[in-house]
Amino acid sequence: MAEITYYTKEGLEKLKEELHYLKTEGRAAIARAIAEARDKGDLSENAEYDAAKEAQGLHEAKIAKLESTLASSRLLDESKIDTSKVLALSIVKIKNVKNGATMTYQLVAESEADLKSGKISVKSPIAQGLLGKSVGDKTEIQVPAGKIEFEILEISR
Repeated sequence: MAEITYYTKEGLEKLKEELHYLKTEGRAAIARAIAEARDKGDLSENAEYDAAKEAQGLHEAKIAKLESTLASSRLLDESKIDTSKVLALSIVKIKNVKNGATMTYQLVAESEADLKSGKISVKSPIAQGLLGKSVGDKTEIQVPAGKIEFEILEISR
C-alpha cells in the first residue's frame, strides 16, 4: 500500500486538475497522434507509430501514478495544526546560528515543494531535522554543504 501523504487544499486541487487534464485532453492528443501515424501506412516499419504508442504507455503510467497518489492523499485541516511543534504543513521561521541568516519555510508534500515560494518537502534533510522540534530548540542538520545549526524562532500555520 502507498504511503499516506498530507496536502494543503491548494495542492490537492492541483493534483486533481492535472489528472483531469491527462484523462481528457492528454488522452485525446495521444489518440490523434496514433491515428495520424497509422494513416501513414505499414505499421511494422512505422517509427512514428511506435513512438506514439510508447508515449501512450508513458501517459497511462503517469495517470495510474497520479490516481495512486490521490488515493493515498489526505487533506490536512490547517486550522487544527498544532503550532507548539514542527509538523507537516507548519510554517517555520529558522535562524542559521553561525551567520544569523533567517529563513521561513512551509513543510509540504514532495509534489507541492517549491523552494522559490518557500515550500520544502517534509522528506528534505532540513524538514526532517525540524520535525517535532519547538520554538527555541536548536538542531544540527546535515545538508550537502556540511552540518548547519538552526534555531527555531517561530512556528505558525
